[in-house]
Amino acid sequence: MSTLFLRTLREDPADAEVASHRLLVRGGYIRRAAPGGFTWLPLGFIVFRNVERVIREEMDREGFQEVHFPALLPREPYEATGRWTDYGDNLFRLKDRKGADFLLAPTHEEMFTLLVKDLYSSYKDLPLVIYQIQNKFRDEARPRAGLLRGREFTMKDSYSFDIDEAGLEASYQKHRVAYQRTFDRLALPYVIVSAMSGALGGSASEEFLVPMPIGEDSYVRCTTCVYAANTEAVQVAPPATIAFEGLPAAEVVDTPDTPTIQTLVDLFNAREDLRRDDREWTAADTLKNLVVKLKYPDGSIVPLAIGVPGDRDVDMKRLEAQVSPAEIEPFSEDDFTKNPYLAKGYIGPGALGEDKPAGIRFLVDPRIVAGTRWITGADAPGRHVKDLVMGRDFTPDGIIEAAEVHGGDPCPRCGSPLEIARGIEMGHIFQVGRMYAEALGLTGLDENGKTRVVSMGSYGIGVSRAVAAIAEMNCDDKGLVWPREVAPADVHIVATGKATDPQLPAAEALAQECEAAGLRVLFDDRVGVSPGVKFNDAELLGMPTIVVVGRGLVDGVVEVKDRRTGERTDVPLADVVAHLRG
Repeated sequence: MSTLFLRTLREDPADAEVASHRLLVRGGYIRRAAPGGFTWLPLGFIVFRNVERVIREEMDREGFQEVHFPALLPREPYEATGRWTDYGDNLFRLKDRKGADFLLAPTHEEMFTLLVKDLYSSYKDLPLVIYQIQNKFRDEARPRAGLLRGREFTMKDSYSFDIDEAGLEASYQKHRVAYQRTFDRLALPYVIVSAMSGALGGSASEEFLVPMPIGEDSYVRCTTCVYAANTEAVQVAPPATIAFEGLPAAEVVDTPDTPTIQTLVDLFNAREDLRRDDREWTAADTLKNLVVKLKYPDGSIVPLAIGVPGDRDVDMKRLEAQVSPAEIEPFSEDDFTKNPYLAKGYIGPGALGEDKPAGIRFLVDPRIVAGTRWITGADAPGRHVKDLVMGRDFTPDGIIEAAEVHGGDPCPRCGSPLEIARGIEMGHIFQVGRMYAEALGLTGLDENGKTRVVSMGSYGIGVSRAVAAIAEMNCDDKGLVWPREVAPADVHIVATGKATDPQLPAAEALAQECEAAGLRVLFDDRVGVSPGVKFNDAELLGMPTIVVVGRGLVDGVVEVKDRRTGERTDVPLADVVAHLRG
């Protein structure tokens, strides 16, 4: 450590929001280079390479083959698949000196597809899985949480190529198993959840989430069966339809002083002429209609109305997943002024729909089925309509999964209550199918000599993100606590005392013995640094085992501390290496 390029910090960096960011900077593992971009320092780069090694070993174990593409790519392949436009502002675009368009790759599906097209043309060449570990670039509007959401990051992305769907399923399952082994070795607890495919398209999509409160992804899991899904991918089990016969006629009523859903419900339950005859009205009986604007990558803007039960809000992340690649913008006061058929705060189905006065596409939550009766806006200030029946009095343009998911909602598989948790996405596997192969002309001859479009799978792991997640899951109030598989060293040897004391040469000899025995050692040989500073640094840096060569040396013993449990053991100096290896 006397020559190691390292400077530990006592104070947290001002821009650090999460523990991993704070401790990786304080421990001298990374340094901020730009918003969303970090420099790996020596200890950090060792951890990074260890994570890479684990991922690479598990990919190679399945027979997958590694390649490496440039990060600077031409426009044309991405134009062919539509993603030059679809990625919108998230894409880093640039021109060379001749004016040709290039991009910094956010992902490499197009390049993998073209490479295989260039070299392979028959079922005899397949199945094939190739992968790379490469830097990716996305112009995040709000990079945050250190390595967890940056503009430049490292990812392992692999792609499978099969002549048919059965082959694709086999390749998908091989990746699933490889990912489970990988995250087990990285000491990352994970939940496998159904997911949306996003901008990549495809089906059979699953995410590997590491459960933690700071996670940006929310997911649900059933309290009884094995169902688990990202909230963006939750499929609501719609209730049964209800016959129209016997339902009261729709009626428009004045509803003064009802600024909230609850005040509206209270009014209807308080007035004799507005009550239901079977039970009280609840917030879930109100139909809340929200109008937003969808901004597409080509610059076009289209309004959209979403109807959800009043006991829920529209979940913008769920909505974004459904309307991708469009971005969502709020409906402004100016927008309301330009559309006189929309009464802000009192919007109802009477004005909504592509064939209705406002001319706005109207999609509703799956719970809004034929025969359900609602309280909703009457398209006039201070007025609502009650007993508006879906299928009898209004018909939406379609269904959309955009309402908030609540804890306790029924599982779509077994009906038991769902619980909600948060996590960080570490891996994503999905069956892309033929989307990219069709766009780029990747075909192969099958066993009968017939030309078939190749089926593809896409599989990613965030390498730099994994470092942050491991740090986030393995720390305490003193510092990092690295799992041995990825730690920069197995043993942190601390020598206390002055330069003339026997501790330093004894510790140096012990470090050499440990290395000769195959143990990786970080040796704190700094002179003139107090024992307290050395101990604090050892706790902060987080090697799995700390060995202190201190005052006990006069009795022939050193202190061995397990960083994770805090357990301390005095071990005879002559037995330390055997003890550590054991």
